[in-house]
Amino acid sequence: MKKMGLNEIREVYLKFFEEKEHLRLESFPLVPKDDKDLLLINAGMAPLKPYFTGLKTPPSKRVTTCQKCVRTGDIENVGKTSRHATFFEMLGNFSFGDYFKEEIIQWAWEFITKNLNIPKDKLYVTIYLDDDEAYDIWTSKTDVDPSRIFRLGKEDNFWEIGVGPCGPCSEIHYDRGEGKVSTVEEFIEASDNDRIVEFWNLVFTQFNKDEEGVYNRLSHPNIDTGMGLERIATIMQGTENIFEIDTIRSILDKVCEISNVEYGKDKNKGASVRIITDHVKSVTFLICDGVLPSNEGRGYVLRRLLRRAARHGRLIGVNRIFLSEVMDKVIENYGDAYPEIKEKRDYIKKVMEIEEERFNETIDGGEEILKSYIVELKEEKNKVLSGEKAFKLHDTYGFPLELTEEILSENGMEVDIEGFNREMDLQRKRAREARGESSYMGGEDSILNKVAQNVDTEFKGYDHLICEGRVIEIIKDEAFVESLKENEEGIIIVDNTPFYAEMGGQVGDTGTIYGNTGEVYIKDCKKNISGKIMHFASVSSGSITKGEVVKLKVDKERREGICRNHTATHMLHEALKEILGSHVNQSGSYVDNERLRFDFTHFSALTDEEITKIERLVNEKIMEASMIDTNIMNVDEAKSCGAIALFENKYKGDVRVVSVGTFSKELCGGTHVRNSGQIGLFKVISEAGVAAGIRRIEALTGTNALNYMEEKHLMIKEVSKVLKCTEKDIIEKINQNTLTLKEKDKEIQELKSKMVKGIENDIVKEAKEINGVRFVSYKLLDIDANNLRDIGDKVKNKLQEGVVVLGSVKDGKVNFVSMASKDAIEKGAHAGKIIKKVATIAGGGGGGRPDMAQAGGKLPEKIDEALNEVAKVLEKLLQ
Repeated sequence: MKKMGLNEIREVYLKFFEEKEHLRLESFPLVPKDDKDLLLINAGMAPLKPYFTGLKTPPSKRVTTCQKCVRTGDIENVGKTSRHATFFEMLGNFSFGDYFKEEIIQWAWEFITKNLNIPKDKLYVTIYLDDDEAYDIWTSKTDVDPSRIFRLGKEDNFWEIGVGPCGPCSEIHYDRGEGKVSTVEEFIEASDNDRIVEFWNLVFTQFNKDEEGVYNRLSHPNIDTGMGLERIATIMQGTENIFEIDTIRSILDKVCEISNVEYGKDKNKGASVRIITDHVKSVTFLICDGVLPSNEGRGYVLRRLLRRAARHGRLIGVNRIFLSEVMDKVIENYGDAYPEIKEKRDYIKKVMEIEEERFNETIDGGEEILKSYIVELKEEKNKVLSGEKAFKLHDTYGFPLELTEEILSENGMEVDIEGFNREMDLQRKRAREARGESSYMGGEDSILNKVAQNVDTEFKGYDHLICEGRVIEIIKDEAFVESLKENEEGIIIVDNTPFYAEMGGQVGDTGTIYGNTGEVYIKDCKKNISGKIMHFASVSSGSITKGEVVKLKVDKERREGICRNHTATHMLHEALKEILGSHVNQSGSYVDNERLRFDFTHFSALTDEEITKIERLVNEKIMEASMIDTNIMNVDEAKSCGAIALFENKYKGDVRVVSVGTFSKELCGGTHVRNSGQIGLFKVISEAGVAAGIRRIEALTGTNALNYMEEKHLMIKEVSKVLKCTEKDIIEKINQNTLTLKEKDKEIQELKSKMVKGIENDIVKEAKEINGVRFVSYKLLDIDANNLRDIGDKVKNKLQEGVVVLGSVKDGKVNFVSMASKDAIEKGAHAGKIIKKVATIAGGGGGGRPDMAQAGGKLPEKIDEALNEVAKVLEKLLQ
């Protein structure tokens, strides 16, 4: 058996199936497209589901891929076992109703024994218990030893998840041990002990399981195979686990170099090294495919992996930003197979560094919270931190349980581990419920996605806003119907249309369809999962019938507004690159007739100067009145001419390149103005951050921009009238007024100080006595917290011995201060306990030392009631 590197195995596999007339497709992005059931691509067949279900027509009936995947279901086992990983690659070959068992079984055996040259006496095959067809093919069409074929039950060799396509499978296994396994029982035991490992699964999708549990045979069965690239690499390289294969070991060695850890010497440190190695690989590919750190969905997966890697760095002594250094090694090993990570190196690095820095700040914050928990435990004379609080530190603040245990141990305390585990189990349960159940194929069941594949619409809307077409389908209330009548709503499919269907951030067109006996308002236009153009319709008058020839007319004014904004987004994109740098890339957009919204990669807020430069550049290019050219070319031609393509998309075949003179050039399927001068004016109205490393610009064009400017001008004129100055003197006038207000505020504060001067004498006169302790509670008006404390000190000094509680309302908020003398404290008084009870009544909270405490409240109307409570609280304390 020849020792082969991971990258070599990948290429040998894909070339083998290309020679078997398979179309090689690049790996799909990790973010699923048109699949609500998946958070991230987690299997080789996942992005191909629409081809299996018939929702889309495959580019070829034979396809082969190496699909990058991320799974986090067993994240706690990553680093602890020899085979668990969050990121992995799945080799696969697929048949969509073309070849079946006979071909794939022979090809699989040929590839394993000839191309990989794995000894036949190291291989075993399993088949489904009743699959005599597979057994006959294995024994008659290959030279596998029949005694090495084992029949297993449904749990092992039948692929199904819920309802939908399913079928038996045949798995191929490698024996790491010595001697032959002769019985099913021996085989199962050897598999459980990891002596025998499965590395290739051939799924024969030949049934469709219905809601009643009946297995209906498919007229066109499919083939879906999956071979874990890392797993076959461990076999070919003779390693014990996936972390020792060439590409991953190279990354692992970099982690050891950075951390100065000798791999294999310490079990716990070894686990941390493996976790960092795996997680940085996942994070690199996730960021490249457009995922950004956040607190939900895919962003949460990314954040969790990145922070988990960072905290394991701390556990092995790395107390600085370091993950991007490990990322460089990932790109070195995987960049040739996935060039997009090379292209996005700087961007990936920046996102990782920002998030790692934020995590370090979070960790520091977590330590402060843990310290407050320790103080509480000491006050309560308790030595066990609740599992709930430990989990909150872990889940909300990203604080490692191991670090919590370590710090508590230094203080003679421990964690309620059982309680922590209960909280962790509850979180897993919530996550499972949020994901919900999905079928094997997970296809949309909506009637929209059941339109026949041969139904097609030709889009005429690039050159025409009016055209004729024939109605070929009508949908109403989840059913295909023959007609729609007045006031009814439904979906209409026509063989020709000028209506643009929502796509690429551009909204769908609106307009009217005129039939022989009716008029239909089109309120939106979208595509279903297989790309069929759907007109969302409401019948204004008469009726519309399937088969009739109709006239379709797009709302011209609305379309023109959309075109202005769409072309402006292209020009804005280019302007951002020129002003801010080449790292800028589009990460999302929204274009309608009112305004445009453009999300882009950048790591700090834009300055006023930068926004002005961007506006000026775009407007200069608008005034050049350049022609907008569209050209159809293949992907390589588009790249060579410098066209920008969105990094999360994979383009196949011919593409449409939209150019604004020599300024901007992008791949785009949307509609545009014919000349940049038609945009008229471009005006940025807002710029803000929407996620880590993502900024958002909103802008207006044409008459919308003019109206906005006019509103601002009228506002300025109104301000100048109010200030009684000319427009050019507004800023100077505001500065003068501000200075005057500050001086008056100072005067007011001085007057207030004079008013309360000597008030302590009046307050002391109100003093009463409880159980031999003098006390006073008093309300003042419009006094801030600092002045309230100063007055409290003076009252306490006048009182000499006793308790003082003062309250005041300022700017709608309540302030309290409580003080107690030494002899009052000795008798049981406690300023902190008094104020805690008092502030609660006023809708607040607080506490403090026995001798002094401050608090606030949100209910000014409750201040009298709160101060009246002082006597009752003090009486209880003095008992």
